[in-house]
Amino acid sequence: MNKRQLLQSFLAASALCFGLGTAQAQTTPIKFQLDWRFEGPAALFLHPAAKGYFKNAGIDVTIDAGNGSGGTVTRVASGAYEMGFADLAALMEFHANNPDSPNKPVAVMMVYNNTPASVMALKKSGITKPGDLTGKKLGAPVFDAGRRAFPIFAKANNIGTVNWTAMDPTLRETMLMRGDIDAITGFTFTSLLNLEARGAKAADVVVLPYPDYGVKLYGNVIIASPKLIKEKPEVVKAFLSAFTKGAKEVIANPAVAIESVKARDGIIDSKLETRRLQLAIDTVINSPDARAEGFGVVNPGRLSLMASQVSDAFATKTRVSPDAVWTGALLPPAAELAILKK
Repeated sequence: MNKRQLLQSFLAASALCFGLGTAQAQTTPIKFQLDWRFEGPAALFLHPAAKGYFKNAGIDVTIDAGNGSGGTVTRVASGAYEMGFADLAALMEFHANNPDSPNKPVAVMMVYNNTPASVMALKKSGITKPGDLTGKKLGAPVFDAGRRAFPIFAKANNIGTVNWTAMDPTLRETMLMRGDIDAITGFTFTSLLNLEARGAKAADVVVLPYPDYGVKLYGNVIIASPKLIKEKPEVVKAFLSAFTKGAKEVIANPAVAIESVKARDGIIDSKLETRRLQLAIDTVINSPDARAEGFGVVNPGRLSLMASQVSDAFATKTRVSPDAVWTGALLPPAAELAILKK
């Protein structure tokens, strides 16, 4: 190699190193908090992370398991996390009860177009419809989304007084199986499969999904801190674009996507979690309402109604402002969001 070739090789290597250094310098770290444990639906986020879609977009995402939407909202509000996945009702409640909070998270993408909440009972209880719940003993953790929104469900279905029993989430389905309570509230794709794991047959479980009984609440959304939205809107946009790309693949092939969850939690039952993920897709992600409205977006009228319902049911300090809890300004273009099959 002559001196000229040597110089060219040196300059090329230097340019490559400089380019890599620049790319690394532009990578933005994001701490992301899930709403729950590493179960089937977590594949929506773990799959694009495993495929490198976030890194390709210049984001270094750390995804942590959660212990409830309320905790996720609080942690993003505290600055411990920049983004998260949480029930929209929990976000609305935080906004209305903390009007002076300087860092109220904002919903930036709709994922669960319908609330996954439902009331579940065993057939032997004699409960077959919402009206049968009057006077019955219901159980759920105090922070459960279905329990919090039960007044909306009760009002829509003329349900009288019920008696509540609180418990740890791990005991909810066990107590129903033992007969300690008559019915439970919970996310359908969580509690139904948990009941099966405790010996119940699907045919023996009565499921009363909130969306099927007049309660058109939205479910889980991706939230971001206002600081991140204001200072780095391009990062939020890149995150949502990478997420959407991954979500399309998760919806198309849940069994493959569940491998990313297995990689994070080796003790999960892949077959069970694939069923859980498919149930979530069918009931709240690729639901008729989601296909009608479009993935990722909200219907303004429906959002306003939910804000009013949450204000009343949760007895918030101030009224929920739908414009304060949601922005669609950072969503990918409509063509990218067209991931749901008609």
